[in-house]
Amino acid sequence: MAGSLHRRTLLAGMATLALSPALLDHRVITSARAQPAQARYSVLVFSRTTGFRHDSIPNAIAAVCALGDQQGFLVDATEDPSVFTDATLSGYSAVIFLLTTGHILESDQQAAFERYIQAGNGYVGVHSAADTEYDWSFYGGLVGAYFASHPDIQTASIHREDAKNLSTVSLPDLWVRTDEWYNFQTNPRDRPDIHVLASLDEASYSGGTMGDHPIAWYHGYAGGRAWYTAGGHTIESYSEPLFLAHLLGGIEYAAGGA
Repeated sequence: MAGSLHRRTLLAGMATLALSPALLDHRVITSARAQPAQARYSVLVFSRTTGFRHDSIPNAIAAVCALGDQQGFLVDATEDPSVFTDATLSGYSAVIFLLTTGHILESDQQAAFERYIQAGNGYVGVHSAADTEYDWSFYGGLVGAYFASHPDIQTASIHREDAKNLSTVSLPDLWVRTDEWYNFQTNPRDRPDIHVLASLDEASYSGGTMGDHPIAWYHGYAGGRAWYTAGGHTIESYSEPLFLAHLLGGIEYAAGGA
């Protein structure tokens, strides 16, 4: 871990809720409430924003830390881009871009992350990870599609397309939930390398513009693994058992555990 960073122990799952964005900057939060003696793997949660900032970020970090405690993997969370070096990234099986927005990594940090993926590691993108790094072509290929627009938060129906994947096996065939539903600039289904896991029923809500509307997918990319879900805008998402099971499955896939 980068020596210049301070480390904060997360003693309870919701302990980060009082942390302001300023306090999160340049700090690593580690899930240590019930760290196993031999963790299955470690993940890095990166939630830096230079555009819109979601108020659900503390809840999202706490939820991932709780999943790690429950499932036997270690979680570090930071908003410090200086951790994107070959040496630091090598300690993680996957990096989770959790509600990131805007330009968040400089060119040398981007290059280190590209090498990390090319070495066979994993990426998880959550919601506004698709509203991130529009000028970085490697990242655009990794996330699968960039954000275009969204209507107001509302309830919609999601069709499960893959009943066997670890991130969808716990979901119903028709999953009804409330969130902020992204439209994308391109359809990830048009890419032969991307496997769509779930799609939105645009007849079930107002403001969909894609027709065929994938909402979660995964693919192998540049030697590594990538998984993305457009869910997770709301605070309530991070206490929904089905959404957490969905997210956990994506983490397991990206980390090579599935």
